[in-house]
Amino acid sequence: MRVDDFDFELPEELIALRPARPRDSARLLVIGPERGTLADRSVRDLPDYLRTGDLLVFNDTRVIPARLFGTRVRKDARARIEVMLHRRESADIWHAFLRPAKKLRPGETIEFASGLNAELLERGEGGEGVLRFSASGAALDEAIALAGAMPLPPYIGRKRAADEADLADYQTLYAREPGAVAAPTAGLHFTPELLAAIEAKGVRTVRLTLHVGAGTFLPVAAEDTADHKMHAEWGEITAGEADAINTARAEGGRIVPVGTTSLRLLESAADEAGTVRAFRGETDIFITPGYRFRTVDMLMTNFHLPRSTLFMLVSALRDPGEMKRAYAHAIAEKYRFYSYGDACRIHRAGVAA
Repeated sequence: MRVDDFDFELPEELIALRPARPRDSARLLVIGPERGTLADRSVRDLPDYLRTGDLLVFNDTRVIPARLFGTRVRKDARARIEVMLHRRESADIWHAFLRPAKKLRPGETIEFASGLNAELLERGEGGEGVLRFSASGAALDEAIALAGAMPLPPYIGRKRAADEADLADYQTLYAREPGAVAAPTAGLHFTPELLAAIEAKGVRTVRLTLHVGAGTFLPVAAEDTADHKMHAEWGEITAGEADAINTARAEGGRIVPVGTTSLRLLESAADEAGTVRAFRGETDIFITPGYRFRTVDMLMTNFHLPRSTLFMLVSALRDPGEMKRAYAHAIAEKYRFYSYGDACRIHRAGVAA
């Protein structure tokens, strides 16, 4: 499909720079189940759209302070380098996006705060590079925590710097496994009160892990979706988590991932019959209209960027025209967009209410 088919205009003032407070006071646009049906609700109303036996699937990844600022020294010349960690390869090696990448050559070193430094092993396309750090394992994690900043999305970072509030705001209530460089933002809406209301409804929950990479914010440069290559992200579903998902389906419960990250990991781990298997490794699944979903009945997610792989994914749940109309409604009603914005609940086409 043409990438242009997923374009739309968004007024700049609708890009949220701070989250709703409290978190579950954000608005919720309910899309479906019938074609063209929309309802304007609140995230607190989510339990109204769930029933006993349904299963909410959360991503418990924890965002690390993955934005680093360092200096490259070449004889008497110094250059400031921004590093956005992207994907960990080993105890001391990270893939990262570098800016400006052209100021670095393989073999050169970037010096960071607290005595941390990194050697550029490779430089790839689009500003990507492979770095070997001077620390390893837990020691590297501690050094990154000291030297790094919260990796706010570019559309927020261009307007304001990360601050103390973001340390909590850009982290889900249930974040547990460190490794993400971007938050699974649909989960930012959940509060203890909302989780309690969901549990009281008889809805089950399960937590899996997908470490979201910075590639989630990259624009699609190709003109056709067939020519786009996704960046891989690391995820894990344990045997126990897979059993919980399969049991819920077998008993008639609907599978409702919270966020596109949970959805993509579920679909990566499912076989053709929809049975979810234990999974541990990388996935670069790319979901576009025409994709046959194996596990997912509904999705809770935020509003996504035009021409993005995530808008393509939600368009696969309904169809591009219907999702464009839903987004046009959200814009007209002044919903807040992107990571700190409002949410929508999408009922997959063809699934009974």
